[in-house]
Amino acid sequence: MRFRDRDAPVTPEGLIFRTYGYDHPPDSCFCDLEYASESIYTTKNPKAIRTGLSTNFYKFYLDGGLKFARKREPPHVLLHEPMSLEMVGVKAEQLSEVMRPTERLKELLDEENDPLVETARDVLDLVLERSSLRLRDFGVFGSLAHGFHHPQYSDVDLIIYGVEQFKELRSTLIALYGEGSMMNEFDTWTPEDPPQHWNFTDYEKAEYGGYQKRKLIYARFSSPKLGRTVNVEFEPVRRWDEITNEYPNTERIEPLGRVEAVGEVLSDDEGGFMPSVYPVELHEVSCDVDPGSISRVVSYVKEYRLQLMEGETALIKGNLERVITEDGEFHQITLSYGPDYFGQVFKILKAPR
Repeated sequence: MRFRDRDAPVTPEGLIFRTYGYDHPPDSCFCDLEYASESIYTTKNPKAIRTGLSTNFYKFYLDGGLKFARKREPPHVLLHEPMSLEMVGVKAEQLSEVMRPTERLKELLDEENDPLVETARDVLDLVLERSSLRLRDFGVFGSLAHGFHHPQYSDVDLIIYGVEQFKELRSTLIALYGEGSMMNEFDTWTPEDPPQHWNFTDYEKAEYGGYQKRKLIYARFSSPKLGRTVNVEFEPVRRWDEITNEYPNTERIEPLGRVEAVGEVLSDDEGGFMPSVYPVELHEVSCDVDPGSISRVVSYVKEYRLQLMEGETALIKGNLERVITEDGEFHQITLSYGPDYFGQVFKILKAPR
């Protein structure tokens, strides 16, 4: 069984996971835990409850799902052999189903008398009418995909599949924003707006809105069917034929400590995916490693997805790693969960000329 980012593995006891990225052991996936049935988990957080099915579900926030998955007996963990590290994950044999976002979207669009589904259809119609994209290029995730959305509060969370398809979508969104059919969610954002809690130490919240605005994937749509303006997110995911699973070819990943670097982003083609992969040419590094041997930045931090564009000069603070593969070795800087998470940085040092 193959997995890709945003697929949703589901266990018989009612745990709904979200697959992380594309590098996984055979018939298994590394993932995060997003929702749990009320039969095994509850919380007093009023924002967490998800109703609409025969059983209520609760959403996990921050690292709550990761901690819960590790505490289960037996824990939902897999050994990441190249890193010699146990990570949250599941095997195909542990699952009752895998929600595939492309298939789920087709099922949803056949439903009637649901104003949030109809709004999603209206958004897709807008995009399809103004581009060469097709319905098969899209999927759905979040509460809408799982059937416990609320028409008055839930957002429309969509997936766009493919590198070239994602480029066309962003161009189309620019046109839609320009004509007023949709709005860029961050056009009017101020530092007083969400996220309410900002813990990054070297990345100011005032900078955040400008970066988010130019990503283009966060939209707002005035829905007559809902009688409100709804947030719409377009999440880029690779097509199956674009995926290279690096896990089988990777023999060892050695952590070498924290590093600060400055360098040029050589391509932003993979910057929208999770993980975001940016080929770089570094000019300065705060360690003894030759800058030329560090070939890329790999970010699992959502805030740094689509963060830089080709030709821009980046300030980078993350974890230096040596990656040893069957074909050789290279170095990379990784931004991910772990100690000093909020001290990590990937932002523009100098715009291109």
